[in-house]
Amino acid sequence: MKKKLLNKIKTVKLSKIINHLICFHKYLSNLALMKKLIYLLSVLYCCISFSQNQKLIATLLNSTPLMAETFIGIDGLGNYYSINNNVFTKQNDNQILEYKNISLGKISAVDILNPLKIVLFFENFNTVITLDNQLNEIQRVNFSDVDHSIIVTKIGMASQNQFWIYNTINQKIELFDYLKNINTSIGNPIQGNIKDFQTNFNTFYWIDEINNWYSCDIFGKVNLLSSIPLYDKIQIIDNEKLLFSRDNKIYFLDNKAKTIIEIEIVEKSLQKFYYKDQILAIFTNQQITNYKIKLP
Repeated sequence: MKKKLLNKIKTVKLSKIINHLICFHKYLSNLALMKKLIYLLSVLYCCISFSQNQKLIATLLNSTPLMAETFIGIDGLGNYYSINNNVFTKQNDNQILEYKNISLGKISAVDILNPLKIVLFFENFNTVITLDNQLNEIQRVNFSDVDHSIIVTKIGMASQNQFWIYNTINQKIELFDYLKNINTSIGNPIQGNIKDFQTNFNTFYWIDEINNWYSCDIFGKVNLLSSIPLYDKIQIIDNEKLLFSRDNKIYFLDNKAKTIIEIEIVEKSLQKFYYKDQILAIFTNQQITNYKIKLP
C-alpha cells in the first residue's frame, strides 16, 4: 500500500514537472512571437507615421570608373575612397594613392569624416590607424595594449582629439583620447545589438535590431529619434534627416516633417550610395555616378 502511494506521488510530481516544462516552452514561444510582433508593429507604425510625397529630382552630373570591392565615400574635394583586395585607396582625376597593412589583416571600417585624419579600423587586432591626406600613417593605437578592458567593435572620429568607440566589454559608448590614451564611458550600457552606426564630431548615432534610431551626444545624453522603415543601406545626415535605400531605390527621410520622398535616379541597381555637400554618389557595376541634389 505504501509503495503504491509513493509511486502515485512520483507520478503526480513528474506530471507537474512536465506541465511546468510545457508552460515554459509556451512562454518562450510567446516571447519570440511577441518580439516579432513588436518588430512588425514598429514597421507598421513607420508606414503610418511617415507620408510619402512626390519624388525628389536629382540632376545627373558625371560618371567615373571605379574598380573596387567596397566603396567608402567621397570628400569635399572630389576624392573617392574605396577598398579593393584589402587595399585602401584614395583617387581623383589626377592621382591614385594606396595604403595597405598586411600584418593587421582585414580592414573592418573606415571613417573619412576628416580627410586630413582618416580612420582605419582593424577589428581582429583591436587596432586603429590614422592616415593623413597622402595616406601616410600618423598614429597607431592598439586598444588591448592600452587597457585589456577595451574591446572595440565600432569606432569613428569625434572632437577634441578623441574617437567615438563602442566597447563590447561593458556595452557602452565611450570617448577615447588618442593623445593621452584615456577612455571615458558616457551614458548607460546599450540594450540589444547595434545594427548600424554612424558618427560625427559631436554625436554617435545607432540603429538597433528593430530599427529604432538613437543618438548620443558627447555628454552622454541619449535620445530615441524615431523608428524607421526597413532598409538595405543607410546614411544619417543629422538628427532629423537620413537617406536609405531599399529594393534599389533611394529615399530621403525627414523625421521632423514625417515624410519619406523617393529620389529619382537613372540606375536600376546599386551597391552603395554616399551623400556629401549636395552631391549624391552612387556606386554600381564598378562605376561611380554623381548627382546634384538639394535636400529639403
